[in-house]
Amino acid sequence: MDGVLIVDKEQDYTSFDVVAKLRGILRMKKIGHGGTLDPQATGVLPVFLGSATKLCDYLPDGTKVYEAEILFGRSTDTGDIWGTTVSETDPTISERSAEEVILSFIGPYEQVPPMVSAKKINGKKLYELARKGVSVERKPVSLKILDIRILSMELPRVRFLVNCEKGTYIRTLCEDIGKKAGLAACMSGLRRLRHGIFDLEHAYTLCEIEQAKNEEQLESLILPVDQVLPFPDLTIPGDLSRLLMNGNRLPSDRLIRELPDTDNPDGRYKVRDASGVFRGVYRLDAGAEMLVPEKMFLKRE
Repeated sequence: MDGVLIVDKEQDYTSFDVVAKLRGILRMKKIGHGGTLDPQATGVLPVFLGSATKLCDYLPDGTKVYEAEILFGRSTDTGDIWGTTVSETDPTISERSAEEVILSFIGPYEQVPPMVSAKKINGKKLYELARKGVSVERKPVSLKILDIRILSMELPRVRFLVNCEKGTYIRTLCEDIGKKAGLAACMSGLRRLRHGIFDLEHAYTLCEIEQAKNEEQLESLILPVDQVLPFPDLTIPGDLSRLLMNGNRLPSDRLIRELPDTDNPDGRYKVRDASGVFRGVYRLDAGAEMLVPEKMFLKRE
């Protein structure tokens, strides 16, 4: 079973919990996930099955879209409402002021990663240090908030959509919004709607996945490896099939006419055999006049 399952992660599950559950449901061990979500967050969690675990090197980081909620008037040690309260302030703020300060974060943004994040400093994950009561200095990271749209206001709570670059911590964004408004603030809800090319429209809960497995409909939920890879296709003639199936280099002079006439700066191709079956990712080495294998996705016949 190879491909990508987009899981709609439910609250109170860690990303590792999701992988563990799927190993039991699918009866397979080779499963990994991309883009960790906090236990209290919900939404899009891409899960890679079988040979699809090789995809991580090729998928563009892309942007992420979240539906978030901020609560004015309270700050916590974790930056969200599930942490211990550190301070409380008068949450009074006008709708106009709240909207102005939230939208002011669109554009370049310097953000200090939170201690409860999985970011590593000196080989240690910050949340592991935080659990031991250790706090370390973190340098600001240059990010960009691409867009923010207010969804609703029931002050002191505001729901909004945020489209941001990889590495943006929404809990910290909420805290920084509060600081700019002169108020304590924390994140009170988070749902990821998009992670790069993966979106909520094609995501399934663990219950839905288990039901599909029991009804022998699981294959319809899985995105094939070649469908996810962002490279043009290249079909190899039958007389080169032995080289392909052994993962050998392929002579580019034989294939030059077959190369797709598309913009392909990386020179990478999704190589298929003569019957159209995807077999691996090859890169064009113009100097050696060869197509060089980078990752093979050979299926057992």
